[in-house]
Amino acid sequence: MEARLDLFGNAVTRKLFGHINTAGKVLTDSALPAATQELVKIRASQINGCGFCADMHTKEATAAGETQLRLNLIATWREATVFTDAERAALELAEQGTRIADAAGGVTDEAWAAAAKHYDEDQLAALVSLIAVINLYNRFNVIVRQPAGSYEPGMFG
Repeated sequence: MEARLDLFGNAVTRKLFGHINTAGKVLTDSALPAATQELVKIRASQINGCGFCADMHTKEATAAGETQLRLNLIATWREATVFTDAERAALELAEQGTRIADAAGGVTDEAWAAAAKHYDEDQLAALVSLIAVINLYNRFNVIVRQPAGSYEPGMFG
């Protein structure tokens, strides 16, 4: 399988990704727990059908010490007992923020309140930004049909 467009070789997208990656570094360096960040990226990528990002973030999470059990259960987090209440709130916010078009009201007050119960304002800002950024990357990769499976942890720096 070959991508419709070489996102990494094209001058326009390479320059744009440089800016987006700089924004992403702000989130990586934030107080939002790293494990929560990876869970959110993986769940949004699953919902959006982005194999490239799902591959990347499951491998990055594994390299960072995430367990296979938790990775296997992300798609069914509501029924799983291996996630903290804070992670569950983040996953709910990620799902609702990713599925905005599916819900007339967008993100519910209940989902926001649950996240706000576990995260301070800076962490919430990072969480909302992270949801937006991973959805942006998902859309790039899904549109061009970026192949999945060859990502190696750390390969983008």
